[in-house]
Amino acid sequence: MSKKESSVSGVESNPVIIRQLIENNIALQKKTTDLLVGMNTLTKKVSGLVDLFEGAAKRIRPGMEEEELKPLLEKLDMLTDQNKTIARGLVLLEEYIREKRKPFSPKPLPEF
Repeated sequence: MSKKESSVSGVESNPVIIRQLIENNIALQKKTTDLLVGMNTLTKKVSGLVDLFEGAAKRIRPGMEEEELKPLLEKLDMLTDQNKTIARGLVLLEEYIREKRKPFSPKPLPEF
């Protein structure tokens, strides 16, 4: 009997290992199911987002008068300004955190 055959038969005769393999297989199946459910949810949400963009594209048709688009453009400008403000705040927060993480190194005292 080769070494490989003896190790396989050792696994087959060890109920603890068989039980552990079964439990691991069940756990893997549960995780796979969770992953599939998550992917299904993500697909539905992306589909909803695509529907939203398609609806928006239908409402904004070529040749619309500027007056019709003015409220939408104003809202988009406000959102752009808000995003710029948020981005600036995040950059400042990131710089603050980097400064706080630096180890404290006292400045040398001037010699008299």
